[in-house]
Amino acid sequence: MRTYELLFIVDNDLTDEQKDATIEKVKSLVEKEGGTVSTVDKWGTRKLAYQINYKSEGYYCLMVFDCGVAAPAALDAVLNITDGVVRHMIVQK
Repeated sequence: MRTYELLFIVDNDLTDEQKDATIEKVKSLVEKEGGTVSTVDKWGTRKLAYQINYKSEGYYCLMVFDCGVAAPAALDAVLNITDGVVRHMIVQK
């Protein structure tokens, strides 16, 4: 098992309940791939460095998790098509 960090930006136009549901969805995706989430750090709304889809703010969330080697690629593929997730980045810690 390796430790990874996932930083993702949720669309700021969503309601608080929808943002929490998106974060829980990402958490369940990690657990579905056989990983365990150690921390979820919600940074809140922050200004983006540049506009993405004509939006200048996003809701940032940092998730630290342990999983196998193949899980980040599968997680990356699902996050690319997930509604509500504007951008994401997975790095090995």
